Amino acid sequence: MYEGAVQDLIDELGRLPGVGPKSAQRIAFHILSAEAEDVARLVNALTQVKERVRFCEVCGNVSEGPRCRICEDPRRNPTVLCVVEEAKDVVAIERTREFRGRYHVLGGAINPIDGVGPDDLRIRELMTRLADGVVEEVILATDPNIEGEATATYLARMLRGVGVAVSRLASGLPVGGDLEYADEVTLGRAFEGRRRVES
Repeated sequence: MYEGAVQDLIDELGRLPGVGPKSAQRIAFHILSAEAEDVARLVNALTQVKERVRFCEVCGNVSEGPRCRICEDPRRNPTVLCVVEEAKDVVAIERTREFRGRYHVLGGAINPIDGVGPDDLRIRELMTRLADGVVEEVILATDPNIEGEATATYLARMLRGVGVAVSRLASGLPVGGDLEYADEVTLGRAFEGRRRVES
């Protein structure tokens, strides 16, 4: 629609996840109207993240060193391991301030349609981490969707003979939600995870 550099920018922005054609166009025109210093800061931030950030050699979380801050923290409980799909899931769990163990980032979920199988994830590394016998419990915290459920089921099967307790994050109805809008899987999970109310 546009010519040259503007269309190239819109096309590149449109390749980002969650950015559709209209959003890409809006962002491109925002960049065009921004001050040169603001654009330079954005370019610098993008360059720095590609140069300095890597994945932790232990858990797969994002890090600026060989190990992330969580793996380096001696106060974290090494006997409990929370398995998540992506590094952004670590941030979500950390915000709750409820979990004091360590993490293992798979780097995705099993998704045959997109050609992602178990060998494409960091499952081998997970099994290696469990081999020394330090971990006593593995919490499967994959997304509550088809791919996440398939990944959790696969991992639960793999971990049967390893000698660790395996648990799955509870899921169900969101606070403030209405029953009539809940899908069958969410409502079913809410029934499975129900707790006794103490009187």
